[in-house]
Amino acid sequence: MDFDEYQKAANRTLMGKEQVLTNCALGLAGESGEVADLIRKYTFQSEKLDHDQLIKEMGDVLWYLSQISEWADIPFDKVAEDNINRLKKRYPSQLGGVNQVNI
Repeated sequence: MDFDEYQKAANRTLMGKEQVLTNCALGLAGESGEVADLIRKYTFQSEKLDHDQLIKEMGDVLWYLSQISEWADIPFDKVAEDNINRLKKRYPSQLGGVNQVNI
């Protein structure tokens, strides 16, 4: 499934017609917090990282991002493609992999 297919399939479950952008932006913030909280508990409280829960929360983040993109009439593939192109320009000598970027 590519991002545009995901965007269209996810849009089927969008509820409401008013305040859609605000709802999606606030939902994105909340779900991003859920991802951060799982990582915080893993990092600082020695909890096991629940991969299934992480996948679920990341999927919720993806859903909200796709619907903000849908609302703005931006193909979701365009968002992903633009991001990769910016990363290539920002880090032209990076070969990829874990811990390759020095911030």
